[in-house]
Amino acid sequence: MNQTMNAEISRLVDAISAADAVMVGAGSGLSAAAGFTYSGKRFQAYFADFIETYGFSDMYSAGFYPFKTLEEQWAYWSRHIWYNRYVEAPKDTYDNLLQLLTGKDFFVLTTNVDHRFQLAGFPKERLFYTQGDYGLWQCSIPCHDSTYDNFEIVARMIKEQHDMRVPSELVPYCPRCGEPMSMNLRADATFVEDAGWHQAAHRYQDFLEAHAGGDIVFLELGVGANTPGIIKYPFWNHTYTNASATYACVNFDYAQAPVEIRDRSILIDGDIHEALTLALQARAICCAPTLRPGMVHHEHR
Repeated sequence: MNQTMNAEISRLVDAISAADAVMVGAGSGLSAAAGFTYSGKRFQAYFADFIETYGFSDMYSAGFYPFKTLEEQWAYWSRHIWYNRYVEAPKDTYDNLLQLLTGKDFFVLTTNVDHRFQLAGFPKERLFYTQGDYGLWQCSIPCHDSTYDNFEIVARMIKEQHDMRVPSELVPYCPRCGEPMSMNLRADATFVEDAGWHQAAHRYQDFLEAHAGGDIVFLELGVGANTPGIIKYPFWNHTYTNASATYACVNFDYAQAPVEIRDRSILIDGDIHEALTLALQARAICCAPTLRPGMVHHEHR
């Protein structure tokens, strides 16, 4: 990173250190920075047979393909779920973010559905994942508003699928109406907002209200132009209406802010993983204990 970016990272560390609270907004760019890319070598490694058969170019667009059978559909989706929701992260990006927030009152609003925050140790009560969770299924109709954990069945699907099909007995059906289950993802009007979703939404609003007018950093990470109305625009607006707030954005090509809040914005156009790593290093340097001349440091035994 160049000197300008290093200076912005230092500003970010100082802003977080001085703030009473940090509101994190995370988009797909954060998970991509952690190694969860949806195309290229990673896609080839896990979906070579689907790519050869269907000509898929990436995991995202493949998720909308109208498979002819549920056995084929769940063969694809079980892999999509497993390799994005349950496997270990290639990089410690989320862990670094949690370290950077240590000691701060924070909350996370995210459009990501890969559960990476909780897997990195973020407390569930500080998270609101608005668009669903790869680890949950729902009725496809839906006939009710409950969601269901899918780990055990997905693990079996991964192990037992053959020729891009899962065994018919593993295809999930709604336990109430018998219709096929679907992913709990906000793809259309059938998305289920279960009790946990509403509880998280209330905690998010409570956090904003508790820090309205206070010294707060709105930290946006990896949010693109797909759903800016969920994180980006609200963060701009909260910063604009609160003269004590700071807006910070770390992202490739999308690190920008309106002129109205530019003087209270920290913009880092670069790799999020690298930026968070450097921010941790900068914080360690600025916060390291110093010894006055003549003092000797003794380790506690």
